[in-house]
Amino acid sequence: MTRWTTHHIPDQSGRTAVITGANTGLGFETAKALAEHGAHVVLAVRDTDKGKRAAAQLTGDVSVQELDLGSLESVRAAAAELRGSHERIDLLINNAGVMTPPKSTTADGFELQFGTNHLGHFALTGLLLDRLLDVPGSRVVTVSSNGHKMGGAIHFDDLQWERSYSRIGAYAQSKLANLLFTYELQRRLAPRGTTIAVAAHPGTSSTELVRHLPSLARPVTELVTKVAAQPAADGALPTLRAATDPGVLGGQYYGPANLAQWRGAPVVVASSDQSYDIALQQRLWAVSEELTGVTFAV
Repeated sequence: MTRWTTHHIPDQSGRTAVITGANTGLGFETAKALAEHGAHVVLAVRDTDKGKRAAAQLTGDVSVQELDLGSLESVRAAAAELRGSHERIDLLINNAGVMTPPKSTTADGFELQFGTNHLGHFALTGLLLDRLLDVPGSRVVTVSSNGHKMGGAIHFDDLQWERSYSRIGAYAQSKLANLLFTYELQRRLAPRGTTIAVAAHPGTSSTELVRHLPSLARPVTELVTKVAAQPAADGALPTLRAATDPGVLGGQYYGPANLAQWRGAPVVVASSDQSYDIALQQRLWAVSEELTGVTFAV
């Protein structure tokens, strides 16, 4: 087909999209495109001042919701506020993330990347799911990364990296968790037939996400970014296609078509063999419910 761009986004009038981490980078570009196509867009962000500044740059119906994915208390409060102000949600886009920070923990004591990238989104999705379930065409889109293939494994014997810490290993674990979560969620949603779960990744994009990379890795990263990275607006296209293309199927994974999925038009791509392991998906789901205290209505 013709290369998919934002021009292919159908009219989003009457639809509500909640996007985490939408004040900058990929999330901002996702919000911009959806708002321009008529959606009511909620920027769910940790820093509401930055969220308001981002909203002021957008054209359309945009609001700001405080949300710190590194705090289950904040996730519950945000979900309660969103439930109070929205009877229906058409799109929940789990976009926010942190990449390779120094060892640190969330407010609840979880390793920061696993707690923010996976557990925060797991809890938010579970707490908002009933606002999507009866909405025809509703979708949960979770943004993963090619990084899930970088030695990614779910370290059930040390999920919080308390014995030893690898910045890249912890990031890879969190991004693999995003995919395991998506595929298990889709299996649970399938019998209802109204809401689907889809994943996407941006390839190599120019965003602030790499700011925590160790100094030794920065020269290589800067070279790769200079040679191969695409603008954030292009990096957002897989997410936008997963969220809006009428032909999308539950359980699909969208990413760039070219250069080992580094850049290019958004197409259906394959994730790692490990990500399709049903037993692993179900085990992570059970652990995530236990850690967050959030259970799903499906």
